Parts: sequence; structure tokens; C-alpha cells
Amino acid sequence: MNTQHFLALRTALALFSSAILLFAAGSDDDRIVSAAKHSYVYRTYLKDDHIKIQAKDGCVTLKGDVGSLSHKEMAADTVENLPGVKSVDNQLQVKATSEDEKSDDWIAFKTKSALLYHRSVSGTQTKVSVTNGVVTLQGITATEAQRELTEEYAKDIDGVKKVNNELKVVTSSSEAPPRTVGEMIDDASITAQVKAALLTHHSTSPIKTKVTTRDGVVTLNGAARNRAEKDLVTKLAKDIHGVKNVVNDMEVKEY
Repeated sequence: MNTQHFLALRTALALFSSAILLFAAGSDDDRIVSAAKHSYVYRTYLKDDHIKIQAKDGCVTLKGDVGSLSHKEMAADTVENLPGVKSVDNQLQVKATSEDEKSDDWIAFKTKSALLYHRSVSGTQTKVSVTNGVVTLQGITATEAQRELTEEYAKDIDGVKKVNNELKVVTSSSEAPPRTVGEMIDDASITAQVKAALLTHHSTSPIKTKVTTRDGVVTLNGAARNRAEKDLVTKLAKDIHGVKNVVNDMEVKEY
């Protein structure tokens, strides 16, 4: 083979290899976008928001608008934990709302969100109203334990002064809340839900808690102010939709 043919062949192979790499990168980016759109968080909590997802070489950009700051954070947290993602540029805009921190609307939104994350209570069957920091819960629950747990979660929302629990326990099959249909929930969505739940409750610190999920098993790392906070983080994580088990490796230290 003469030199000219050899150089031509080498150039062709180089171009072919580059094409394969570009195709693989494009396929990976497409998989990231598809995984985000089909994740539990995007299909459930963010379905009414307007989010455009773009990916290039594993770097994801989120554009559009969402109804609240917590939705903006959940959108990024979910994508950040998808396989192949290197970075997330969160350009989502929060629509103008009355969600001023500690306002009654803000407290009502946070309370409702917290109840939706947890599988042991019925967020869809609970009506939440707030007046001057006082939360009123109305609706039905299947058991007394569920009624009490709903109140407990509401009390732990930042800004809540008092909770009036007017929930009624209904045990008859015709009136009891329907059971949630079980479904597979992706690890990225579980991680995002756990972080959102920790952010919602004033007794926990999402900033000092690292959350990772693999096959439904949540591992927690970081620092807890005391044993009570560590136990609460475990309890909150265990009650998130899709969680099979929780491994809490947090260190108890003063901060």
C-alpha cells in the first residue's frame, strides 16, 4: 500500500471514529432528555410546569417557567442525579406568585407539598387552609394513625404556629381514600423527593445532608445537630414514595 492510499485510509478511519463518537454522544444526550421527561418527578409534580430540557455532551440546560421555587429546585435535583449528567444549568424562571416566605399561601403550599411526598398520608385527600400561620386540615383518612401523622407533618412546616386537625377517619370501603397505585419510581426522582422533604421541614437541614439512591435504597451522609434530627431524617426518607430502605450514615455533631 502506497503512502497516499495509507494516508487516505487513516483519514477515513479517523472521520469514521469521530462520527461514531458524535453519534454516541448524541445518543447519550437523547437518553438523558428522555429519562428526565419520563422521571416520576417530572410526570407527577412538574407535569403542569413548562420545562424545556436540552443536553449537550452531558451538560444539561433547563429553560422555561415553573410555579414555585421548590419546583425549580426539584427539576434540577432530578436531572442532576440521572446517569451521564455532568452539569446542570438551571435557567428556569419562577412565575410571579404570592409565595412570599412565611405568608399563609407559602405555608399552605409547603404543607400540601410535604403531604404529597409522603406515602403514609393522603395529600390528595387533605384540604389545607392557612390563616395567620394557623393550619386547618380537612378531609378524610383511612386510620387514626394516618390522621395523627398528617398533623405531625403539618406541624413541622416552617412558619406554622398551630394546626387544627379536622380530618375524619373513615373506615368504610365506600368512603375511604383510594390506595395509591404502586409503580416503579426512578432513583433520581427518589433523591429529589427526599431532598425536597428535608427542605420543607424546619427540623432538618438539606444543605448538610447528602442524599444518594440506588435501586430504591437511600443513603444519607452529612451532619446532624443531634440524634433526634438524625432519626427524623431517617423517618422522613423512609416515608417517601419509592423508597425501599434507608441507610443513615450521618454524623451527629454540633454546628
